[in-house]
Parts: sequence; C-alpha cells; structure tokens
Amino acid sequence: MLSNFALEQQLHTARQELSHALYQHDAACRVIARLKKERDESRTLLAQAERQIPISAAGPAPVAAVTNGKRALEDEVGPDGKKIRPGINPVIIDELTECNSVLSAQRKKRQVPPSLAPIDALERYTQISSHPLHKTNKPGILSIDIHHSKDIIATGGIDTNAVLFDRPSGQVLCTLTDHSKKITGLKFVPRDELLITGSADKTVRVWQGNEDGSYGCRHTMRDHGAEVSLH
Repeated sequence: MLSNFALEQQLHTARQELSHALYQHDAACRVIARLKKERDESRTLLAQAERQIPISAAGPAPVAAVTNGKRALEDEVGPDGKKIRPGINPVIIDELTECNSVLSAQRKKRQVPPSLAPIDALERYTQISSHPLHKTNKPGILSIDIHHSKDIIATGGIDTNAVLFDRPSGQVLCTLTDHSKKITGLKFVPRDELLITGSADKTVRVWQGNEDGSYGCRHTMRDHGAEVSLH
C-alpha cells in the first residue's frame, strides 16, 4: 500500500512538471511568433528604405560612398563580385530606432490572453494516447492544425513531411512528401477542403482533399526568396 501511495505521489509530481513544461512551451511559441512578425516588419521597412535610397547621377567622376566604415567608389566591386552600394542613411536609422522603441514598449505592456488555459487546468490534463507520426532520424514537429469538423490533425515536421492523422480511428490518413526541406507551417481551409503548407524550401503548396481522405498537391507557389512561415 505504501508503495502504491509513493507511486501515485511520483505520478502526480510528474504530471505537474509536464503541465508546467507544456505551459512554458506554449508561451515560448507565442513569443517566437511575435518576434518573427516583428522581424518580417523590420525586413519590410529595410526593403522600402533600400528602394528609397537615391541613386547618384552618373558623372565623369565616380561618387564615393561609405560602406562598412570605409570609403568606397560607387562602381567598386566587393569580394563577392557584387557592386558595393551605399549604406543606410541616418534618417532611415532614426526611423528604425524609433520603430524598435515603439514595438519594445508595446511588447512589455502585452497581457497574457484570457483564452490561454490556466496552470491549474493544465495540471488536470492527462495523456490518453501517443502516436509517433514522423521520422525518428529527424525528430521534431514545427506546426500543427486541426480540422475540427472531421477530427483530423495535421502536423508538419523537420523530416520535410506533413502527416494527416485521423484521431477517432488512430490511423494515419496520408503523408505528404513533396517538400524538400522542413515544413515551417500548415493550415486547414475546411470550407474548401484544402491544406496549405509552407516550407524552408521557399515554396507554399496547396493540397486538395479527396473523398478517400487523402490529399493531393494542386498548386505550388515559388515566389518567395526565403523560408516561408504561415500564421
């Protein structure tokens, strides 16, 4: 009896630790999503600023520009074979600094959304099943979404695959393998029976659901020049 009591205490402690870890993981994911959004906004501002930098008029004497703290001719070619361009002017730097200050102040004032499950509710959660859906040589799930009306769970992993799992039957409906790098995000569009996946291979793929529960790739968008994430 004492042994059973000790085991129950250990189980209760393990559940509490797991609940706390899940809560921290959820909070970390939300912070990462916000930081990615701010990063994308900063990149957009930089791209706009770069387009606004005036191009010096061509003349008999090349115009000198400051790059990495050194004087360089506008027509000079760098070590990578690309033309050296002028750096960011002070006006743009001031705008970026001001924007950073505003965003930082807003981030500090953010409150925890009331929709998040409280700690005491997480402590009451219990695991009812476990399903290894992705490859073990490249473990890790980076994105998940649920088709609520059909009770289907989609996961995107580091192993470049998206897996559709039917929760009631406990069976994998299909594995989508067309991406060549890790899947950074995926999202169901239940109304049209679509699944959208974004990947580090710089592509977005649109998958159409079939009557047998499988999904086939209908469109591939290759317009991005960097890793794609979905929010």
